[in-house]
Amino acid sequence: MPRRKPAEPGPAFALPVVEPFSAFLNIPYDDAFQDLYLAYVAGLSAFRLTPRATLEIPGGERRLDRILRLIQTCRYSFHDLSRVEIEAHRPPTPRFNMPFELGLTVAFDKLCPAQHTWFVFESKHRRILKSLSDLSGTDVYIHDGRPSGVFRELCNALVRSRRQPSVQQMGTIYRSLQSSLPVILRRAGAKSPFEARVFTELVLVAQGLAR
Repeated sequence: MPRRKPAEPGPAFALPVVEPFSAFLNIPYDDAFQDLYLAYVAGLSAFRLTPRATLEIPGGERRLDRILRLIQTCRYSFHDLSRVEIEAHRPPTPRFNMPFELGLTVAFDKLCPAQHTWFVFESKHRRILKSLSDLSGTDVYIHDGRPSGVFRELCNALVRSRRQPSVQQMGTIYRSLQSSLPVILRRAGAKSPFEARVFTELVLVAQGLAR
């Protein structure tokens, strides 16, 4: 009886289609971070990237699966680890969402090289060596907790991008988002900028200004 040829090994899992201009934005969702949130949306849009975030993920299917799928569909991701302090609200608790989502991203990059490029941002020099020492040797972009710092470090991170907006152009988009936010909140019936519809409208406004 002839020997059967062994089957070719197939992929362990099916990957979603990568959107080449999508950028996963991993940031804290709180009022104290609002200015930097708007700065990231403005800056990424100026580079003609489409910001994506877990804010878009509806309920229903297991949230962790949807977060991983969103990361896998994005060509880039930007992880802000500047909020490592313990929250004052009881019970006092550190924030783990941002480093956890960075961990998912790094694991995906190791399993599927060349599918994804990730960047880490912080507000203070060398603090990440204490908060997440496993990233030793990784370039960390320090924005000093200011929108202008976010713009500067996005320029450094995306220095090889074909499109190279200036910090001044990003600032113009940022200020327009600031002035548009009250109208967007009112139209959406929202109290916080960290809601799905508000995020979507901010991205649309920023992209329109970038064009």
